[in-house]
Amino acid sequence: MEDVIKAYRCREPEKRIPVLRLELDYELALLHEALLEKNPHRADQCIARLRELRHELLMLEAL
Repeated sequence: MEDVIKAYRCREPEKRIPVLRLELDYELALLHEALLEKNPHRADQCIARLRELRHELLMLEAL
């Protein structure tokens, strides 16, 4: 999965944004699971990753 993500990062912003949105959805699903399991460590990891993805999305949309 990571290799697929890295491959898309090399592409133009128009092609990266839809992939980034899918990554956001996936990470939100993981966060939901972590919250249901009452796993604060995993939830914190998901939140950190969501912040990274959000930042990248904002940067790409600004271009």
